[in-house]
Amino acid sequence: MAYYVRKGNIPPKRHTQFRQPDGSLYAEELVSSLGFSGIYSNLYHINPPTRVKEIKKSVAYGAKPDKDLPLQQIHLNTSGVKNTGSDFLDSRKVLLMNDDVSMALCMPSRQSMDYYYKNAEADELLFIHDGSGYMYSQFGKLKIQAGDYVVIPRTTIYKLEWDTSEIRYLVMESASPIETVSRYRNELGQLLEHSPYCERDIHPPQEMITEESKGDYHVKIKKGGYIHHYVYDHSPFDLVGWDGFLYPYTLSIHDFEPITGRIHQPPPVHQTFQAAGYVICSFVPRLFDYHPDAIPAPYNHSNIDSDEVLYYVEGNFMSRKGIDRGSFTLHPGGLPHGPHPGTVEKSIGAKETEELAVMLDTFKPLFATEEGKEFMDKKYPMSWTE
Repeated sequence: MAYYVRKGNIPPKRHTQFRQPDGSLYAEELVSSLGFSGIYSNLYHINPPTRVKEIKKSVAYGAKPDKDLPLQQIHLNTSGVKNTGSDFLDSRKVLLMNDDVSMALCMPSRQSMDYYYKNAEADELLFIHDGSGYMYSQFGKLKIQAGDYVVIPRTTIYKLEWDTSEIRYLVMESASPIETVSRYRNELGQLLEHSPYCERDIHPPQEMITEESKGDYHVKIKKGGYIHHYVYDHSPFDLVGWDGFLYPYTLSIHDFEPITGRIHQPPPVHQTFQAAGYVICSFVPRLFDYHPDAIPAPYNHSNIDSDEVLYYVEGNFMSRKGIDRGSFTLHPGGLPHGPHPGTVEKSIGAKETEELAVMLDTFKPLFATEEGKEFMDKKYPMSWTE
């Protein structure tokens, strides 16, 4: 849950007359979640958002899981990948997925989009590994840079404009809302003192963008395994103001304050977001455990009801060998996983780590996709055997 934000011009009361300079009414739009029971925002358009000029042919789009792979530890080595496609949508290579969430790697060659995009069936969480630029949406202009998580509620219409040529980011599509962690919040939704981040670290759009010109504005809408093509005679960014709790925002992994202890802390201390069926955690530079007999390397662990994905961002990952920047590992429920041979003894006496990683923990099995399988390291399942 984010906090209340107000941008631009809005009327004193909801659902009341709010007139343009020519005397016509602005078009109010309620964007709400969970029917009328969740967080929401009220948007004020120059043009009715319902007015469509043309609907073009829909095109099939999406990935499929390979459920026939044997149960095994998986390493997807994408460290050497330089490009995954030219276009914003074409470059989304879904590597892992289940019914609750999917994880895609995106490395587009184009720095700009000549259309607008809306995910009508899933919230999206972007993690910016390399690159910087801006996300434009009906809520305004939002600066994005390396290390940012970008939380995008479903039905947000947006486009990305990059100001760097090297672009690498993850997209996680979520069947349920992506939220801050409930145990970090009080009963009114404010983040508590022991939370590893606070409202000061959450950045909504910085300024309104009001596009008033007429023309052909192409919006690509993802839903039901298709991209649907809509054309409007006005920009979807024709807002003069909005307010509410539902909007895209950024939270930098570099603003996550680690929780440490005398002995090794379990992954929940790294939790950053929650959703139905999974959590997202952030592993950041931190001091190691300070008990005199502490073992900094993680202990062996058997997941009995979850699958664990680590995406390796930066640093030296002491418990793993053969893992590079940009690697994914999937340790599925039903199999124990732990540090590679020799790494436990080597970790003793270490005082700190500079590692940076994003973890996805799901409570239903995750499956590699056909696109994901091409990056599989076939030696990884046997890598614990010296």
